[in-house]
Amino acid sequence: MDIGKPSRTALATAAARAAHLVVDHSPHLLRDTVAAPLLGGLAEEIIGYHRAHGDHLLLAGTRALTTARAHYTERRVAESGASQYVILGAGLDTFAYRCDGGVRVFEVDHPATQEWKRTLLAAAGLSPRGEVVHVPVDFEADDPWRALAAAGLDPHRPALVSWLGVSVYLTSEAIGATLAGLAALAEGSELVMEYLLPPALRDAAGDAYAAHAAQAVAERGEPYLTFLTPGETERLLAGHGLTVVEDVGLRDAVPAACWQRDDALRPFEFARLVRATLRR
Repeated sequence: MDIGKPSRTALATAAARAAHLVVDHSPHLLRDTVAAPLLGGLAEEIIGYHRAHGDHLLLAGTRALTTARAHYTERRVAESGASQYVILGAGLDTFAYRCDGGVRVFEVDHPATQEWKRTLLAAAGLSPRGEVVHVPVDFEADDPWRALAAAGLDPHRPALVSWLGVSVYLTSEAIGATLAGLAALAEGSELVMEYLLPPALRDAAGDAYAAHAAQAVAERGEPYLTFLTPGETERLLAGHGLTVVEDVGLRDAVPAACWQRDDALRPFEFARLVRATLRR
């Protein structure tokens, strides 16, 4: 990753959230009205590409995937009543700039991505609606939990931790090291983690999307590294004191009415969201 530049995957994700409101029809899975202003001059070009080619499996699938997982996770933030929200691999996430406040948001990501995001935020004149803390971390080399503690995360109050679009890019050792650090959080803390399925558990649409997506991320220098089955995921989390409460695919991540559509967005079996709580 080049200094001063964000993850290109983070850029593509933000573009998909921005394009969703322009390209896709109602009902919208997520109303991210900040993504387009955040992208600034890049927005017109990228959204235009989605507008011209939005029915392509890779573009439509990315819009479905990114908006459904954000909908699910942000709903959990609201329902949990957590006063601390940790976003591991925050990228160009805009929750802190759309939320109603009342929650302290810790954005954890690579220093290069955070540097670019600050530049984009300043250029767009965007300010958070509550308190946001930027925590620079290289997940393959640094301890994110030590960095979070230094940044002011309160270990005595439960936190909701989201880990979306990250684990597949990490080695199994890095995933385990990050999960191990959850033990430092207060009992009752919650994790929402996205993981990608191996080929045997995907449907035809998921296989087709995976073929396009794997090539795209590899060309960006961010190849997929780790795939997990639901059973492997549950055992992995249990080994770090986490009890799985829910494990859902895209179809069940949002209300059923969201998939009653006349556009290109469809649920497919490729990514899943697991929600787990920390119990001692």
